[in-house]
Amino acid sequence: MAKGPEIPKTDSAEIEILISRLKENKLEQRDVELIERLLRTVMVLVNLLQRKNMSIKRLRDLIFGRHTEKRKAVSGSQEEEKPEGDEGIDPVIESKRSEMSRREWKVVARGHGRRAIDQYRGAQKVECRHQQYQAGAKCPDSACPGRLYDTRRPNLFIQFSGQPILAGTIFEQEVLRCSACQDRYVAELPEGVSKNRYEASADVAIVLAKYGAQLPFYRLAQMQKNCGVPISESVMFERSEQVADQVLPLYLALKQEAANGEVIHTDDTVVKILSCLKEDQEAATERRATNTSGIVVKTRDGHLIALYASGRRHAGENLDQLLGERDEELGLPIQIADALAANWKGKHPRIAAKCWAHARRKFIEIEENFPAACGVVLEAIGKVYGYEAETVGMSAADRLRHHQTKSGPVIEELYQWIGEQFGQRLVEPNSSLGQALRYLERHRKELTTFLSVVNIPLDNNAVERALKPVVLMRKNAMFYKTEHGASISDLLMSVIETCRLNEVNAWDYLLTLLSRKPEVRRNPGAFLPWNYQRAELAGVA
Repeated sequence: MAKGPEIPKTDSAEIEILISRLKENKLEQRDVELIERLLRTVMVLVNLLQRKNMSIKRLRDLIFGRHTEKRKAVSGSQEEEKPEGDEGIDPVIESKRSEMSRREWKVVARGHGRRAIDQYRGAQKVECRHQQYQAGAKCPDSACPGRLYDTRRPNLFIQFSGQPILAGTIFEQEVLRCSACQDRYVAELPEGVSKNRYEASADVAIVLAKYGAQLPFYRLAQMQKNCGVPISESVMFERSEQVADQVLPLYLALKQEAANGEVIHTDDTVVKILSCLKEDQEAATERRATNTSGIVVKTRDGHLIALYASGRRHAGENLDQLLGERDEELGLPIQIADALAANWKGKHPRIAAKCWAHARRKFIEIEENFPAACGVVLEAIGKVYGYEAETVGMSAADRLRHHQTKSGPVIEELYQWIGEQFGQRLVEPNSSLGQALRYLERHRKELTTFLSVVNIPLDNNAVERALKPVVLMRKNAMFYKTEHGASISDLLMSVIETCRLNEVNAWDYLLTLLSRKPEVRRNPGAFLPWNYQRAELAGVA
C-alpha cells in the first residue's frame, strides 16, 4: 500500500485565528507551530506538482482520498457499473453483474437489512416456555376442536443492553479493632469475589476497545470519567501490557504456523513512532521511514493468520525474517503483493505472484482519458474475475485447470493486443496509458503465475483489508510514542484480527487465554484459534 508524502492536517478555523493574530501582531508559540505546518503543507504540494507522473486527479485523490474504483458506464453501452471498494474487486459481484439486468441487480443488492440469528454467536440464549399451555393440550379457544403442537420454530426476540467499557464495584469491608491489642479484623469479601483489582474481563474490555475497535486511550479515559468509573490512560496501557505478556506464547505459536504457511499476502502502510523520529533528528545516519507491515497467511490446513510488525523494516524484510523460522523440509511458499520493490526484499526464496487489483487500478485512474484502450484491459480482467467466481467450491487442481482453460486464452489475447499497441506505435510509451501497459508487460510473469501454480490468489485484497484497522488506528491515535508501544499493538491486533479471520469470538477467546495462563504457556498450540474453536463447539473450552 504505497503512500505519498504525508500532508500535515490543519484546521481552517486555526488559520482564521492566526490571520487575526498576525493583524494584531500578537503571535504565540502555538502560532509559530501552525505557521510551520502551513509552510510544510505548501512544500509537500509543490514537490507533488513537480513530479512528472502527478496529475490533478491523482493529486486530488492523495489529498482527499480515493472514494471509489467503480467504472463509469460507457455511453451507448449496456454495460453496468462494476462496484469495487478500497479492498479491490469482488469476483462474485463482477460475475453476477454481467448476468443480471439492472432491475434484477437492484433487487438482489437491496436486501432486508436484518442479520441472521446465527450471526449473534456471542449473545446469551434464554429459553422461554409457556406457563399455562403445553404441546398436546386442547386449544385455548373454546370454539376450536384442535390441539396444540410444537412448531419447532421459536419466535426470536433480541434485546440489547449496555454499560461503560469498565464497570466498578465498591466493597465496603467492615473493620473491627481490638481495644486492648489494637489488632484489626477486616471482613472477608463475598464468596466468589477475587482479590484481583482488575478482573480478566476488564483487561479484555480494554484491549478490545483499544486494539479491536481502535479507540484511543484518551477517549476511553474520558468516557469512563463521564460514566463515573474513571481510569487513566497509563493504567489502561499497563493492563494491555499485562495481557500482551500473557498472550505472548500464543502469538509466538501463531508466528511459527505462519512461517510454515502456504500462501502469504504482504503490504505496508505508514506509521508514526515518536521515538524513531527523535532518533532520526539526533543521528547523522540515513533516515528510514517507519511502517506497519501487514502479513496475512493461509496455512496448509486452510486457516488464516494475520500478523503486524511496526518499525523501520518494510514488508519484504519482515517476511524474510519470518521465513527464517520456516521448516526446511517444506516447499517454497507463495508470496503475493504489489510490485513495490520493498515487498520483495529478502534472501529466502519464494514463489512470486503479483496483484491484479493493483494492475486494474492503474487503468481505472486513467479511463476518463483513454476510455477505449482502458475498456479492453478492464473487460479482460473482469472476465478473469468472472471465471474466478466459477471456481468456488472447486479443488485446487480443478481451479488451476479451469483458469488454464478459460482465463489463459483471455490473458494471451490481452498481451497480444498490448504488443500490437506498442509494435504499431498506437500508444506513446511515456504516456500514462503507455506506462500502465508497460506495468502489465514488465510484471507478466508474476501476474500470470496463477495459470501455472495451484492456490495462487488473483489479488492482494486479503492484506489490504487486514491493514484497514491499522489505518483507522493511525487516524484516531495519530502515533505511537515508542517502539515498545507499537510492538504491544502489533501483538494484540494480530491475535484479534486472526480471531476475526477464523470467525472466533475474540471476547471469549481472550478470556480463555487469560483464565488458563499456565496451560497456554505449557502448550500454546492447543489454544490456536481454530483449535480453541473446535474445543468450544465440543463444549470443552
